This record gives sequence, structure tokens and C-alpha cells, in this order.
Amino acid sequence: MNTPLQPGAESRSELTIRGLVIGIVITVVFTAANVFFGLKAGLTFATSIPAAVISMAILRSMKNSTMQENNIVQTVASAAGTLSSIIFVLPGLIIIGWWNGFPFWISFGICATGGILGVMYTIPLRRALVTDSDLPYPEGVACAEVLKVGSSSSQEAAESVESGGSGLKAVIAGAVVSAVFYVIVQTKVFASAVSDYFHVGSDKSAATGFDFSLSFALFAVGHLVGLWVGVAMLVGALIGWGWAVPHFLLLHPASGLASEVAQGAWSHYVRFVGAGTIGVAAIWTLAKLVKPVISGLTGAMRASRARKSGQLHTLPRTEHDMPIGMVGLITLLCLIPVGWLLGHFSNVSGLGSHTALLVTGGIIFVVILSFLVSAVCGYMAGLIGSSNSPLSGVGILVVIIAALLLVLGVKSLMPADAGKALVAFALFITSIVFAVASIANNNLQDLKTGQLVDATPSLQQWALVIGVIAGAIVIPPVLDLLNQAYGFLGAPGVDPARALPAPQAGLISALAQGVITGNIDWSLIGIGAAIGVAIIVVDELLGLAGKTVRLPPLAVGLGIYLPTSTTLMVVVGALVGAWFDKRAERGPNPEPTKQLGVLLASGLIVGESLLGVIVAALVAFSDKLGFSNHDAPLALVGESFHTAGIWIGGIAFVATVVILYRWIARMGRGAA
Repeated sequence: MNTPLQPGAESRSELTIRGLVIGIVITVVFTAANVFFGLKAGLTFATSIPAAVISMAILRSMKNSTMQENNIVQTVASAAGTLSSIIFVLPGLIIIGWWNGFPFWISFGICATGGILGVMYTIPLRRALVTDSDLPYPEGVACAEVLKVGSSSSQEAAESVESGGSGLKAVIAGAVVSAVFYVIVQTKVFASAVSDYFHVGSDKSAATGFDFSLSFALFAVGHLVGLWVGVAMLVGALIGWGWAVPHFLLLHPASGLASEVAQGAWSHYVRFVGAGTIGVAAIWTLAKLVKPVISGLTGAMRASRARKSGQLHTLPRTEHDMPIGMVGLITLLCLIPVGWLLGHFSNVSGLGSHTALLVTGGIIFVVILSFLVSAVCGYMAGLIGSSNSPLSGVGILVVIIAALLLVLGVKSLMPADAGKALVAFALFITSIVFAVASIANNNLQDLKTGQLVDATPSLQQWALVIGVIAGAIVIPPVLDLLNQAYGFLGAPGVDPARALPAPQAGLISALAQGVITGNIDWSLIGIGAAIGVAIIVVDELLGLAGKTVRLPPLAVGLGIYLPTSTTLMVVVGALVGAWFDKRAERGPNPEPTKQLGVLLASGLIVGESLLGVIVAALVAFSDKLGFSNHDAPLALVGESFHTAGIWIGGIAFVATVVILYRWIARMGRGAA
């Protein structure tokens, strides 16, 4: 491993054209994958380490590449794993029936202005929360270690997992395998899922069942989230389908096929129970961070007061942030399109008579809430990592505050039928603040990586702005494509069997509707909240007892809220991943072997997700492309082959998992 370089060492190649091009290409690919996967599973995956591995493999074949140049590539690409989180809010406008699609320039404006504001707001916090802080920044430190090892010129390090040889093989193999499997599933030769629904109870008035998706991407996310998150999601699924679905069917009997009545009960009742659990769990996670956030902000203000002005030239290069005047100017320039977006939305939504009030209040709301969420998210990322940071909790709080302010300050001035427009406006303004939160959740993590690899902060900050713009260009068309092909669960006229769950967007839109129009059954939210409180108590007791066993409340809520077609394979992936890591710890090179498992899982997600976007394009444009079967344009066999497809696909899935894990275990044992 390289020893840390002295701050301010000789100038190195950092922000290069080729590095930006590589970073943008990786950003485009990972953004498309993250959008699809986040809507399907309710989770996004961290892209910094896979991007660093791919970047090193490419740049090692070029002249004069440096560790700092690789760092710029992963900084640009990390926007994929963060700005993609806008899918937790923006599809809500489709779900409530306000939008039919995603207008490009409006959606781009939300992502770009919010994302750039997220970069600007966290720059003043860097010294206090990164340089002079003992926050662990787990993902930033891990990415720095990958970059350090990959930059080594020694033969031993050149053959290591992180240097891009074995690591790149793992990423590519995972991507190819999951992509090929996904294509075969689309031909119907392999079944997409194993499902069974059945009536229960003495009079068969209730029903339940399961839907076990054969998805390598879901399997891989289970590996990444870990054992106890997987177990918690299983607990949530058991609560949802073992108790809640039959319970609500007994209270509200329905006739029909077991699958139809069970899915109906889950959609109309159980999802809102899960929403209550998610809400309580997310707010609890935020509440636990109030004290350290306040402490961090106090430290930031002390550091700002203590630093004399006009001494930038005396600071080492590694302490050069983007000039504060430039930060202020860019922030003000971003607020101009924010004001236009709010004004345009007000006019087209029928709220034009109060445009001045909505725009003025909206800009003040964005400025204040954006600063607060930037500080909170930046600190949370440093404390527990960007991937584990409860962004959904931030979205919940922001949309509730926005909805309450609209009820208190605007609703009484509006006609009685303006409720839906106000719900849409609440979601619209929340999406801008959420874009700020998503980038702030990542920015300081990247700057921590830069600190550890002797990078220049200002160059990283410009690189992140470039990554935000690249991601903002990709997100709207991918969202629009997926909406045309599948739709989002809960949206008008969408087939629930085909729809992407979009769990956070559904929850946040339901909360906005509930606050503004009062058309939500709060008793269901209350039941979920009570379950959430009970899970929190159990989890805290386990922690106080010093147990390694935990029951993350947010994961339990997701297990209730998400369909079993999503949760059950995640659970399997978590169990297999935990078994693999335990076996690796008994081997000669445990850490490289476990890192290979992480890279393989990242590849599995990327491969299937990208093919999912491509197949979505085929579905969306099947008429123009001449496909006779619009829903399954690649199908080679009919429904009569389904039973055989289950056996063939299931056996192929298990065999592939065994082969892949044995292969990376052998590579890990051979790594230095």
C-alpha cells in the first residue's frame, strides 16, 4: 500500500480531458443502471469503487496517468450513485396523475440546479467536517485505499484485487452474466419468477402468497447490504404477507383469484402500513444524528471564524477550495433557474394568480432547507456512509414541511379544486431540495477520498459539477422510457403486475396528498408507525446488549412496503454474501477476496440494470420496431412453457451463482 503523500506535494495531472471523458461515460452507464434499479428495488448502489477500478484498468494503459486523475474519474462517476436518488421523489408527479411523462428541460433543470447547489452548499463545510474531523467516512476511506493500491508500481500491488486486474474481471464477469441471464429471461425460456398465491383461513376468505424473482441484480444488492439488513427485510416481508395481507382481507373480504385479492390487499392497505414503518424508522435515524450534526456545524462555524481572510496563498494545494466568491456567484445563478422553474410550474398548474407568492416563498424555502439538508446529509455521510444515509427520511421531512407551509399559507387563498395542484407543487419543490440533499450526501465523501490521496479539493468540486450535469442529462430520458414501458406502482391506469414499485416516490406522494387533501387513511400509517416503534425498541435493545445481531428498522419497513418479488431475492443474496465473507475470513487473503465479492455484485447490478433499460426501450417502441408481442418483444416461447422455464431458470440461476463465487474465491486466494 502506498504511504500517504505530503500535502501540497508537486503538481500532478488531475483534471484532464481524458479523465473527464472516462468519468462521464461511466456516469452515463451507472446513472441509467441506478435509475432502473432504484425504481425496482427501492435502493441505489454506490458507484465510486467500481468506477475507480474501471478507471484504473483503463488509465493504466495510458501514459502519465496518476492516482489523482483516477480520483477525478471516480468523483465524476459518483454522481451516478447520488443524483439518481431523485427517483425517490420525482416519479411522485406521475403517481398522483399530474404528469404523464418527464419533460426533459424541466426534469434536467431540477436535477442540475439542485445538484450544483448541493456541491456549493457543502464546500464551506469541508475543512470542519473532513480535514479537521474524526468522522470515519467509510466509503471515502475505502475508495482511497483502492486508489492507493491501484497506483502502486510494484508487481505485487499490480496483481492485487483493487489494481484493476482481478477487480475489473469481477465487474465485467458479473455484468455479462447478469445481462445474458436477463436476456434469456426476456425470451421466456427462463422464468422471471417463482410465485404461488393461495387462500387461507377456515372459510378461505383470506389469501397470501409469494413471488420469488430470479434476478441477479436483486441477489447482488443483498450481498452488498449485508446479512442483518437482509434478515430485517425478511422480517418485514413476513409481517406484510404472513400477517397484514390475510388480516386486511378478513376485515375487507374480496372475491376472485388468490393472486388478485392478495395483491389488492397489499396495494390498498399493506403498502401504507409499510410507509408508516419507513417514516418512523427514517425519522428515528435522523433524530439520532441531531446531536452530532449540531456539534459538526458548531465546529464548522468555529473553523470559519478562526481562519483569517486573504491567506489562501499560504495554504497547501490540498486545502484549495473553489473560491468562496465563485461559490456565492454560482449559488445565486442557480437560484435564477430555480425561480423560473417554480414560476413556470405555478403557471401551468393553474396556480398562476399566486405565482409571486409561490416563487418568492419557494426560493426562500429552497435556500434555507437546502442548506440544512446539506449540513445534515454531509454529516450523516461522514458518520455512516453515503449508501446507508437515510435520504428517504430527509425527503419525508421536506415534503411534510412543504405541504404544511402550503396548507397554512396558500391553500386558503385557492379555489376548492386546487388541492391536487398544491400536492404537485409540494412534490416539485421537494424534488429540487432532494437533488441538493443527494449530492451533499456524496460530496464530502468524495472530498475525504481526495484528502487521503493528495488531491486538490477545488478540482474535485468542479469535477462533481460536471458529473451532476452529465447525470442530469441522462436521468430524464431514462425515467421517461421506464414510465412508458412499465409505469410506476399506484399511477393511474398502470398494471400493478408490471409496474416498477418506486417505493419512496409512492410514500412521499402519499404523504403530500395526505397533508394537503386529507385523503389518506392515517390509521394504516399509524399501525405501521407502531410496528416501527416496536422494531426500533428491539434493535436498540440488541445494541445495548452488545449483540452483533441487529434489526435495522428502515429495512423492516422496506420489507413490508416492497413486493416479495423484490425482497425475497435480496434476502437470499444477503445470506449467500454473508456465507461467502465468512468463508473468505478463513482463507489466506480475506480482505481482497471480500472486495472481489463486492465488485462482482456491482457488476451483476450494472449488467441487468442496463439490459433492463434496453428492453424497456424495446417495449416502449415495440409498435415502431414491428414487434407483435408488445409486453414481451423478445419472447421465444409461450405461457405453456412457464413450468419448464421455472425449473430450467432456477437450476441455471443456482449453478451460475455457485460457479461465480467459486471463481472469485480462487482469484481472491491468489491475490496478494
